[in-house]
Amino acid sequence: MVMNPRRKPAPQGAPWTPPSETEQLLHEAGLRGDFAEQIRVLADAELFIGALKSDVDARPDNVYWPPQQLPKGLVARALLTRGMLPPWHPEWVFHAVTLRWVAEFGWSDHRLLLAVNSGTPAQLLLPTTPEHRAGWLRAYAERERGSGDRLVALRHGPLHGPLAFGLACGGHLAFGNGVPWNDVGSVYMGYTHELDTLREGWGVTDRAGWRKQLDALLDGRNSPPEPDFALRVREELRLARGAVPSPDEWRETAAGHAQDLGAGPAAVRHIEELVRRIVRYEARFRAEGLLPPEGRVRRTVAYDYGRAVNLTRWGLSARFCAPPEAEQAIVHAGALARSAYGSWEEYSAGYALGRVLRFDGEEYGRFHEQNVAAHRALTAHEGSPWRNIPWR
Repeated sequence: MVMNPRRKPAPQGAPWTPPSETEQLLHEAGLRGDFAEQIRVLADAELFIGALKSDVDARPDNVYWPPQQLPKGLVARALLTRGMLPPWHPEWVFHAVTLRWVAEFGWSDHRLLLAVNSGTPAQLLLPTTPEHRAGWLRAYAERERGSGDRLVALRHGPLHGPLAFGLACGGHLAFGNGVPWNDVGSVYMGYTHELDTLREGWGVTDRAGWRKQLDALLDGRNSPPEPDFALRVREELRLARGAVPSPDEWRETAAGHAQDLGAGPAAVRHIEELVRRIVRYEARFRAEGLLPPEGRVRRTVAYDYGRAVNLTRWGLSARFCAPPEAEQAIVHAGALARSAYGSWEEYSAGYALGRVLRFDGEEYGRFHEQNVAAHRALTAHEGSPWRNIPWR
């Protein structure tokens, strides 16, 4: 079965708009006859193989990739770039592969072709002889960019409105994973990848478990409550006294409030140390541009809202929900974020603090570095949704 690309054919004579940079580069290189450049683009692209969900569920570790009949008697194995994936369907899923994986696949019949984006303006029909596949491997080894840390968008995805706003709230993880920030479709990173991520990282193996985790994120119940308790104490002191309290005053007041609420000695000490950690992280955030010189974080619930957007997208890719439910959840996450924060920058700092307090342990390692890279890209890149979608 050949799956149609997700975009409808353009009217007769209308120019074709490539859905993303990948398809544009493939199309332009094809017009020039620059086959080497086409291979270089594929080496750096997200590539997908379609399959029946029932087949993958029965054999999750095997990729069944049968040849297909093409016009003029040609026979090929079909491959798609992300922008050419068909619309979401409950029974069709996609394996994420690389050009190296494709080159190393068992091509026992060298008369078979590799058909990339068959039937579209970004189409490639490639021979699969050992010599050709060796060239693919060289191109993959020489690629300049990795799979993550890219700000990517689909040109036919949401760019404005409530859905786009909600998707932009998930920008940190979309950037870090190198996936389009504005795609609510067939794939996040690949069907089996999503199943593994949800099982290993979230303990989710079915729709009910996915919905339970999503609701906890949307309710702000996934992250520990102590950081926002401490931050709320500081904000109450600021409002009452007309000035930001000193770290010592904040720490002592937060510890006293915790004790008044019945916290034991260990919990009180934890609050005191938490305040010290927040002070140190905020100083680092100011030094690296996540906060302005006098800025501070008011809430960390952004970390739950940002993950809710991505958990929704993972659930959609894993076929635990359908697009209408996913879009509703993403819009809801965006509305919650908008009510809790005053700007993209403020939201980003709240997300960053929530993440490092939970996972970084003041190592200022990859969790912190990923926060900084995502914040800079999302606030500075001219194509960023944060530069083009107003917060209010």
